[in-house]
Amino acid sequence: MTPDPAEDPSDDEQYHLEVGPDDIADSVLLPGDPDRVPKITDVWDDHEVVADHREYRTATGTYDGTPVSVTSTGIGSPSAAIAVEELARVGGETLIRVGSCGSIQPEAEVGDLVITTGAVRQEGTSDEYVREDYPAVADHAVVSALIAAAERLGYGYHVGVTCSTDSFYAGQGRPGFEGFEARGSDELVAELEAANVLNFEMEASSILTLAALYGLRAGAVSTVYANRVTGEFRTEGERKAAKTASEAVSILAEMDETAEKAGADRWHPGLRIDEQRR
Repeated sequence: MTPDPAEDPSDDEQYHLEVGPDDIADSVLLPGDPDRVPKITDVWDDHEVVADHREYRTATGTYDGTPVSVTSTGIGSPSAAIAVEELARVGGETLIRVGSCGSIQPEAEVGDLVITTGAVRQEGTSDEYVREDYPAVADHAVVSALIAAAERLGYGYHVGVTCSTDSFYAGQGRPGFEGFEARGSDELVAELEAANVLNFEMEASSILTLAALYGLRAGAVSTVYANRVTGEFRTEGERKAAKTASEAVSILAEMDETAEKAGADRWHPGLRIDEQRR
């Protein structure tokens, strides 16, 4: 069926994000909360807010001389998928989720970072795009850049599988109103912990899935606010994920430049990045 042209998204200003092709850099950081946008841009060289509509706030600037943008996505995969769709339409090529999470492994302590290699698709948005056994996998270069960034900055981090959910409460094994317990919620955390899943959050799997479908690079880094095993909760290290993701964009630029000079299609671990740029 041919779509109605009036409802066919264009390459011009996007309906939800209100951004156009000249408003964003190739690399875009994706926090959930619009109030995290200024906390991210605080670590940049410069920035300008280019759009602010509903839960979507976008700013563009530079970090370490590298162009970068940030767009908040709101809470959950439905609104995150809208952001990915519309950013892709106006030239976004590398997308990095920058968030907070709850860890379900005792070693992932409050204030540590979790760098996602892949995600359990325990959300419904990506199911509307592709079969349920299609994997939500982070781009290897983005994962490498995030690891290199955390190492450069001296931050504690963990690398592995994330679980993305549609519910902060029932979907993550928490009791609902008046102690309501969803079916299977008492077993959920233990099952995922035994499978070596590192953390819960609500957006990574849809971002990774859509990025793979559209041939984009994507990854995710989150700061641990809660450890579900130890019962500890603190909003500590909030800016670590912001700094790490921004540094990763700069490193990705180094990686891309190195690959181009080597005549390679893309960066791989056999290519050294040029530390002289720093």
